[in-house]
Amino acid sequence: MRDLRYSMKRVAPEIVRRFCERYKTDLTCANIFARRSITAPGEVRYYLENGLNWLHSPFLFKDMEEAVERILAIKEEGGRIVIFGDRDADGVTSSALLGLELEGMGLDVVTMLPEGDEPYGISMDAVKRIIDVGASLVITVDNGVGAVDEVAALNDAGIDVIVTDHHIAGEELPDAIAIIDPKVPGCGYPFEHLAGCGVASKLVWALRFAQTPLYKSHVILLHAEPGPGEDTTTIVQAVELYNLVETDRVVEELPNGAVDFSRSRLVRLLTRGLPIMVLDKDVELRQLRKAFGPGVDISLVDMRKELDAVIPRSRGRSLFELTTESRAALYADGHPEIEALLSLFTSCCIYKHPSLSRDYVKMLDLVAIGTVADMMPLVDENRILVRLGLKELGRMSRPSLIQLLSAQGLANHPITAHDIAWNISPVINSAGRLGCPSVALSLLKATEPQDCYDLTHKLLDLNKERQRLGDDAWQGARGKAKESLESFGSKFILLDIDTPRGLTGALATRTLKENPQVPGVVVLSAEEDGRVSASMRSRGSLNCRDFLSLLKDHMLDFGGHKYAGGFSMSGASKEAFKAGLEEEVMKMDYSIEEEELAVDSLVSDADMNLNLIRAVELFEPYGEANPPLAFMHSGGKVVDIITLGDVSKGNIKVNVQIGNTVWPCLWWGARLDPGFDISIGDRLTMIFRMNRNYYRGVGNVQLTILQAKKMEGDA
Repeated sequence: MRDLRYSMKRVAPEIVRRFCERYKTDLTCANIFARRSITAPGEVRYYLENGLNWLHSPFLFKDMEEAVERILAIKEEGGRIVIFGDRDADGVTSSALLGLELEGMGLDVVTMLPEGDEPYGISMDAVKRIIDVGASLVITVDNGVGAVDEVAALNDAGIDVIVTDHHIAGEELPDAIAIIDPKVPGCGYPFEHLAGCGVASKLVWALRFAQTPLYKSHVILLHAEPGPGEDTTTIVQAVELYNLVETDRVVEELPNGAVDFSRSRLVRLLTRGLPIMVLDKDVELRQLRKAFGPGVDISLVDMRKELDAVIPRSRGRSLFELTTESRAALYADGHPEIEALLSLFTSCCIYKHPSLSRDYVKMLDLVAIGTVADMMPLVDENRILVRLGLKELGRMSRPSLIQLLSAQGLANHPITAHDIAWNISPVINSAGRLGCPSVALSLLKATEPQDCYDLTHKLLDLNKERQRLGDDAWQGARGKAKESLESFGSKFILLDIDTPRGLTGALATRTLKENPQVPGVVVLSAEEDGRVSASMRSRGSLNCRDFLSLLKDHMLDFGGHKYAGGFSMSGASKEAFKAGLEEEVMKMDYSIEEEELAVDSLVSDADMNLNLIRAVELFEPYGEANPPLAFMHSGGKVVDIITLGDVSKGNIKVNVQIGNTVWPCLWWGARLDPGFDISIGDRLTMIFRMNRNYYRGVGNVQLTILQAKKMEGDA
C-alpha cells in the first residue's frame, strides 16, 4: 500500500502546558487546540462555552436600532410588511424564522420568495409584486445588499426597505433605511461569517429586546478593589453600557486618599446621571471611600437582590468568590472581577426574560440548518448558534420538522452538522431548485399535523424528482464534460447544456466529483427570458469568487466563496463570456495537489478510551473551517475483516484490538487500493476519526479509518 500521506504540526510544550493550566483541559485537547492554532481567549471560548450570553449583541450593528424602530412603528401604524427571502435553504429558513416572529407580534406580514424561473434574490419583477400587495415596508433576508436599483424602485413607490443579508456588498450600497450585513465595511459587527438566517435571528433578538424594559437602557457598572501591595491603592473600574453593549470603559489605579474625586478620570462617566450598578453596595462604598476619602458622594444601585433571584448560585457570594468560578474571568486579560461583573449583569438581564433566552433558543434549529446548508465557517459564534440549534433539532420540538426528521432516519438520536448537510438541507433546497421554494417555507411554518405530513411528503417527492433530473442531466453531460476537459488541457470543464437553472449547482458538483483531477467546473443553464444562470465549483487552489471576478464585465451579477459560486448574464453575453473564460483558463496556473491529511493528535494505547470521544465531542460541530479531528495510532492488531455491501465498492469493516479493547473500524473503499494487503493478524499504523454510531437510539463508539498501513515486520 502507499505510504501514509499526512502532516502534523509541531507545537511547543510550554504552550500546551499553559493551555492546560488556564483552561483546565486534558493534554490531548490542549495539543489539539495548539495544533489548530486556537489559543487566543476570544477563539477558545467558542469551543468551551455554550451559553447565549457569549453571542455578540445584535446592537453592535450600527443600523440595528433604526431597523427595530421602523418595524415597531409599522406595528403602530398598522402597515403591511413584505419579507423577501431567497430560494435556497438559508433563504427559506431565514424567511420562516423572521416571518413567524413578526406574525407572532401581530403584524400584517406577507412572505415572498423567488418562484418559478425568477432569479435568486429580489428582482424588478418582485418589486412589482411587492407594490401590488400594498407593502409599507420590505425586509430582505439572505439577499438585497446588491439590489441598488430594486431598492430605489421601492423607495420611489413610497416603500421603505430594511436589508438583512450576509453577502459581500458592491461599490454602491442600496438606499435602505437600515442595512444589516456583517460583510458591509463599517457595519460595526465583529464577526462577518453569519449566514443569512443568523443575521435574521439577530434582528429577531433585537426586536424582542426592544419589547423589554432593557431597550435603550443606559447604565454604568462599577467595581472598586484593593490595588497590589500593602492596600495603599485602589483600582476603580467603570464600564458604560447602552442596550447591554459596552460603549466606554475607564480603569484607574488611585493612591488611597490622595486624589480628589473631581480630578479623577472616572468623573466623566460617574457624573452623567446614569444608574451606577454594583454588586454589594456597602462593600463598594467602603473601598471608594478609601480611594477618595470619607466624604465621597456617589449614588450606587445594588444589583444583589435581582442577581440572586435570576442566578441562584450567586447567593451569599462576594464578587471575588464569583470571579474565581467565572467563565468570563477565565478569558479576561487583566481585571477579571469587572469582567465577571459584566458577565453576571448581562446574563441576569438576558435570562430574566425568557424571550431573550429560553424561547430564543427554540428558533435556533432553523439557524443551524441554514448556517450548515450555506457552508458558513463553524467558528466564533456560529459554533454556539449551530450547537444549540442541533440540540433543539434533536429534541424534535418543532412540529413541522418531526415528519422530515423521521423520514430521513434522524429521530431518537443526537443530530449532527453532517446530518444537516446530507439529509436535511438537500431536501429543503430541492424545492427551490425546482422553482417552488414556498413548499419548503410552508412546511417550516406549518403547525397542523396534517399540513406537516402533507408538506413533508410533497417536499420528499420534490427531492426525489430533483435527484432523478440530476441523474438524467448528468447522463447527458458526461460526454460533453470529457470533451471540454480535453479542450481545456485538463484544467477546466465548461458545460453549456440545456438544463434548468435550478440544477446547475448540483450538476457542477457532480461533474467535479466525477472528474477529481480538474480544478474548476462551470455549468450554464438553458436561456430563460434572455437570461442565463450558471454555477461554478472548484477544488485545490482555484478560488471561485476570485476567478468569476475576472469575468464580471460579462455578468449581470455574481457571488460565492472559495469552492462554490454563481452568476447570471444576458443570453447575448454568453459567447463573449465563453471566450473570456477560455482566455483566463489558458493563462491560469492552478493545480490539484493531493492534500496531506492534517493529524490532530498521536494517541497511545492508554489514550484509546472514552476520554477520546469526549475530545471529539468538545470540538463539535464540525464543518466548514472546522474539520473532524483526525488521530494517529500505531500497533493495533487486526482481528477480523468483513466486507460491507457491494464487493465492487471495496468497503470493509476491520476489527482492531488496541490494548484489551477491540474497536470496530469502517474503512471506505479500502479494497479499491491496488496495493491493499491487510490481513488478520497484521498490526497497523492508522489515521482515523472517531464518532458515535446510533442504531435504534443506542450510540456506540466506532472508528473510521482514513489511511492505514501494515507495520514493518508483520506477516
